[in-house]
Amino acid sequence: MAGLRDIQDHLRDGRIRVEDLVAESLERIARSAPLNAVVYTRPDDTLEAARRVDERLRGGDLPPLAGMTVVLKDNIAQDGWPLTCASRILGDFVSPYDATATARLKAAGAVIVGRGNMDEFAMGSSTEHSRFGPARNPLDPERVTGGSSGGSAAAVAADLCRAALGSETGGSVRQPAAFCGVYGLKPTYGRVSRFGLVAFASSLDQIGPLARSVEDLAAVFRAIAGKDPRDETSEDRPLPVDDFGLSVRGLRVGLPGEYFLPGLDPEVAAALEMVKRQLQEGGAELVDVSLPHTRYAIPVYYIVANAEASSNLARYDGVRYGLRAPEAESLEELYVRTRSLGFGDEVKRRIMLGTYALSAGYYEAYYSRALKVRRLVRQDFLDAFQTVDLLLTPTTPTPAFRLGEKMADPLAMYLSDVFTAPANLAGIPGLSVPAGRTASGLPLAAQFLAPDFGEEVLFRVGKYLETVNESA
Repeated sequence: MAGLRDIQDHLRDGRIRVEDLVAESLERIARSAPLNAVVYTRPDDTLEAARRVDERLRGGDLPPLAGMTVVLKDNIAQDGWPLTCASRILGDFVSPYDATATARLKAAGAVIVGRGNMDEFAMGSSTEHSRFGPARNPLDPERVTGGSSGGSAAAVAADLCRAALGSETGGSVRQPAAFCGVYGLKPTYGRVSRFGLVAFASSLDQIGPLARSVEDLAAVFRAIAGKDPRDETSEDRPLPVDDFGLSVRGLRVGLPGEYFLPGLDPEVAAALEMVKRQLQEGGAELVDVSLPHTRYAIPVYYIVANAEASSNLARYDGVRYGLRAPEAESLEELYVRTRSLGFGDEVKRRIMLGTYALSAGYYEAYYSRALKVRRLVRQDFLDAFQTVDLLLTPTTPTPAFRLGEKMADPLAMYLSDVFTAPANLAGIPGLSVPAGRTASGLPLAAQFLAPDFGEEVLFRVGKYLETVNESA
């Protein structure tokens, strides 16, 4: 696969145009309807955006993302495009502005070619909870893409675009990246502005890129990261260098025992053993570490996330925008009927759980205690990073499961995030890296976790493994 630099060489000497690349992407999206990965396109506007980038090229300006086609998850604002979060309650709402990440992509020369399918309001692990219907895995259409950024991951895996943006609350970039066999990055909390990202759980949410190569992933990350005065949680930190090298020699890689459990899927476990060997052959040192509060991460995550969701989703009431229930006789009835008609079952479930955790009789017993344990989960990571440079874990307990397999068992679905949610609670960055295939051809993956603002070391180890596997 040609890298972005190769494409830009062709753009520079006039052998191809951005308009040609975008037209090809739009054609592939049109042919991919059965996957249900991209739920909205505007070809005329998209081609016009491509022509504007070509004009910049003719003027001697080579934007850093010229030639990059991108799909945006349907919860990231894009001026003049629908912003529905795959929910009926937002109806056909059209965003009046760009998210900061969207604006930075455009400024860097990327062209946005469509909106990615997702679990409603980013609540799910399979992209089956969507008003548009489920997204299907390009490697096996009878299996899920993962979620909630499943449409974005499937679009990258199916070559509908070069990269995509998703959002993370408990693993919703890394988990679908693993299921679809692409690279997925959860940045450090605050590294990428959340302005224009529809809120699910504000202390956990983070925009992250997906791509088929580490080079493309890093290029998109560099374009969207950085301080934003419209997001007070955003951080002003130096961005990773363009050339992060290929060597892992001297890196100390921690292996947290709590992530390598006896019940781990055998093919996932075998993929992790292969990655360990590759790291050792490259000169990395493997070190056993412990993260003792890991077992509490999933219950803590679902208390904190649902509590924040209950608060954030209170604004969808049928008064200001989106769906309004007809013929309500009182304001209270308007609220109840609108939310009953507009929200899907999974969103209702999480709102009710979150409201319960925040209620007067249970706030201290659940939400307040969860916040205390969250600090312990973060401290485990801080302690581990005193002795190692990064951590290696599985991304998911299993390969992609079949459509409908876990819909009747919410707890089983929630456990799909068991290896990813701790990083969101701690705010640290994580990278899902493809790690081979199962005997039946399904993607497998490994996850690397780094200290705060340690994205550069993640790109370094990811690029090393990518190079090793390409040459094998």
